Amino acid sequence: MKILLLGATGLVGKNVLAQALAHSAITGVVAPTRQQLAPHPKLINPVSDRLGSLLGVTQGVDGVVCALGTTIGKAGSKEAFREVDYVLPLAFARSAHEYEVETFVLVSASVASVGSAVFYPRIKGEIERDIELVGFRSLTIVRPSLIGGERDEPRFSEGAALRLMSVLAPILPKKFHVNPAPAIAAAVLSAVTTAEPGRHFRYAESLV
Repeated sequence: MKILLLGATGLVGKNVLAQALAHSAITGVVAPTRQQLAPHPKLINPVSDRLGSLLGVTQGVDGVVCALGTTIGKAGSKEAFREVDYVLPLAFARSAHEYEVETFVLVSASVASVGSAVFYPRIKGEIERDIELVGFRSLTIVRPSLIGGERDEPRFSEGAALRLMSVLAPILPKKFHVNPAPAIAAAVLSAVTTAEPGRHFRYAESLV
């Protein structure tokens, strides 16, 4: 099986990439990035500053994993955030569907809500809604809570929240527990390799 991985340099994406390259059922990983990745015999790594110019890499893959995501602070504006979290995922989804790819896995967020008055959860809700409309035979939406793991860049407020949630874990419902990036990656790979028909959700409480 050959998969396309979007967002391979992010926290979840890095874990998906490592697990996919070690997975016996996965023969190849196409991972377009802005910066070159470490070489691997199973890895195809198209590099471009404009990921939107690489839509053609969807041809010939069996499934797509989208772990693209940023923050407004890192992106620099709401418009730039929307480009990464909405425009690019939808463009790759539509391209993949045109090339008859039947399986798509989207890493979203537990707060996703198309009707939210808050920008971040609304964009997450909109991308879930619009990728569902693309028409994949198998669509899995993974909705983690706060994601645990080592990031390349520090996020002070997120780090504080992670520490607090870890302390309170014994008394918090599972849906509020920290979701380790390797556990999310394992759920993602299970979804893309199983490719169960229909729409499926993996919620935070199952990603601990």
